[in-house]
Amino acid sequence: MRPFKKAAIIGIGLIGGSIALALKKKNLAKQVVGVSRKEKNLALAKRIGAIDAGSSDPQIISGADLVILAMPPSAILDKAAALAGFLADDALVIDVASTKESIVEKLDKIFKNFVGAHPLAGSQKRGINNSQADIFRKSVCILTPSAKTNPAALARAKALWQKLGAKTATMTPKTHDQVLAFISHLPHAIAFSLINTVPSGHLRFASGGLKDITRIAASDAQLWSDIFLTNRKNIQKGLEDFIRVLVKLEKAIEKNDRGSLVRILKQAKAKRDRLK
Repeated sequence: MRPFKKAAIIGIGLIGGSIALALKKKNLAKQVVGVSRKEKNLALAKRIGAIDAGSSDPQIISGADLVILAMPPSAILDKAAALAGFLADDALVIDVASTKESIVEKLDKIFKNFVGAHPLAGSQKRGINNSQADIFRKSVCILTPSAKTNPAALARAKALWQKLGAKTATMTPKTHDQVLAFISHLPHAIAFSLINTVPSGHLRFASGGLKDITRIAASDAQLWSDIFLTNRKNIQKGLEDFIRVLVKLEKAIEKNDRGSLVRILKQAKAKRDRLK
């Protein structure tokens, strides 16, 4: 028996499209519908079998017992209240945004069965055309319950992500935003800044190193401006810490201090070697 009768994906992009494909592939919902402002996205999603029906009118989500909010953070904050009128109280509502504290605080007040989630999967590419049914396999999905979270809804959300192929971890929304500021948001900020620092005339000589470290600078500008602004205090803290570390490196080079330079680089290598 399928765990859901009707799943609604609001935001048919890379992650939303991948969730839709995974739900269909694993037979987790009898019907999957999509909501998008762009008709071409809905047409493509239907053509590749990600959704059974789609519309720009949110009324299509009526009767859904699973709703995935796969929009940028600001769009989730702006549109969530208007969606509540289409749903029954027992509908499981999950967002997949990269920032959590402000979203959980607001959506806890709107939906009785809301669970914040952040699947750590995807790439710098965007759009339904890059979606993959197996994108969550062997990934980690962070669940961010609050004191108001319904334990039964949390259990259902956890089971869903595990069926999609992800391992789950749980932390508070505040902790999530602090952690992600350093392991995801700061690297993106650095990558964007680094590629902007390189003179354009030098790019034709760039080899693997620059390409590797700036790969994520090809990410969507609108989405990442949203992420930066909805987690700005934590990202500011990360940037301040990074600048302090960078200044130490600069000073060691300026003073021709090989000992300090070697210690800095060895410390970095040891920490990097701990990454799996």
